[in-house]
Amino acid sequence: MHKYLKRFVHKSPWLYRINAGSCNGCDVELATTALIPRYDVERLGCKYCGSPRHADIVLISGPLTTRVKERVLRVYEEIPRPKITVAVGICPISGGVFRDSYSIEGPMDRYIPIDVNVPGCPPRPQAIMEGILKACEIWKKRIVEVA
Repeated sequence: MHKYLKRFVHKSPWLYRINAGSCNGCDVELATTALIPRYDVERLGCKYCGSPRHADIVLISGPLTTRVKERVLRVYEEIPRPKITVAVGICPISGGVFRDSYSIEGPMDRYIPIDVNVPGCPPRPQAIMEGILKACEIWKKRIVEVA
């Protein structure tokens, strides 16, 4: 898009989820923010997408296991800049209850810069919505900086 058009054309941020080896507790809560009207992310102007190449905001759950580490890093690199990263749950933040396990490579910020942390095991849908809202604000600021 031409740099002068960026001032006038406003795009809604698209969300992409990465499961880095989670127990699926956080993924269930993320599904709540997509499916239940009370916590609908579309009212914030966000939409989930199926491809990392279309994403603006990345939601990462799980402690980053050895098995998926390379795939997670490869998918993260496919996301265009400026990208905002949200760590959903305590596992990507610190490893959670799995932190001292032989198969855990995390915390996630050793490998990927994290912009917003949403703690909890699993975090409540309200906390996830607040984290996504903070990520949207950061994303809008970075869009202006790029333009």
